[in-house]
Amino acid sequence: MRIGIDIMGGDYAPGNIVQGAIDACGRLGAGSQLVLFGDQRQIIACCEKAGFDYSVFEIVHTTEVIEMSDHPAKAFQQKTDSSIVVGFKALATQAIDGFASAGSTGAMLAGAMYTVRPIEGIIRPAIASDIPLLTGSRALLLDVGLNADCKPDVLYQYGILGAIYAHLMNGLETPRVALLNIGSEEEKGNLVTKETFKLMKDSTDFLFVGNIEAHNLFSGKTADVIVTDGFVGNIVLKQAEANYRIAKKRNIDDEFFNRFNYELYGGTPVLGVNAPIIIGHGASSPLAVTNMILQTEQAIKVQLVTKIKEALYKSKTNIT
Repeated sequence: MRIGIDIMGGDYAPGNIVQGAIDACGRLGAGSQLVLFGDQRQIIACCEKAGFDYSVFEIVHTTEVIEMSDHPAKAFQQKTDSSIVVGFKALATQAIDGFASAGSTGAMLAGAMYTVRPIEGIIRPAIASDIPLLTGSRALLLDVGLNADCKPDVLYQYGILGAIYAHLMNGLETPRVALLNIGSEEEKGNLVTKETFKLMKDSTDFLFVGNIEAHNLFSGKTADVIVTDGFVGNIVLKQAEANYRIAKKRNIDDEFFNRFNYELYGGTPVLGVNAPIIIGHGASSPLAVTNMILQTEQAIKVQLVTKIKEALYKSKTNIT
């Protein structure tokens, strides 16, 4: 399999990205090949500085960079020789099997929506994030920022996407899917969550366990997949990341709080599009980049996109 990496994206690119790719080499499967998109001169310089043979990689030279300050959609259209755009072209033509970047989230989403495009039948793709649980395992939260406003049928599809991801990527046989709400009772919530509950409670597409309140998110006793809209999900995710920073500032070395470190999770997958795409944190360290690459490899290996398509085909829910 061929895993594409945007070397020029991120606050500490290309250094951290190249080092993460180097570190990933010893942990990838025998059939995996890393394809680096970026300035060849800088990539080679980083490899030589690390004493690493750059010929291990396939390098696709690009001359432009989409900066974090650029308008995502305009930059994606105008900077046609940027590492992100060239990477997405390779993904769309199946020259690579998956693509990962710690660069502009907006540009990555533009590529996902307009180059690779959503899977037929998907109303709106989502971005998802793992969160640690007190049980030692992890749960999946989605959406965490792609769609601030969602209708019930969109949230229902997130249940399908999340259940498939948790099964294939987190190794759960029958993931428990819950709806994030202000109360556990069926009649609680706003109009959207009430209608979503009605759709989910009789689902045969996933195991729905009802509403979950925020104070139970990290317990692991209730759910493995937590569904919400991107507005609420993004707030929850940022607060979870803040817990780790607060603990560090207060010199608290706790096994559970240490698992909130984003470096351990690699990146957030874009679910519901036609190819594996992983978006990393802009400030990604080499460790975070390594985990982002391994996450991309796993998504390709388990045929995540194919499994999602099969599940949508089998779904009895009207998703069009």
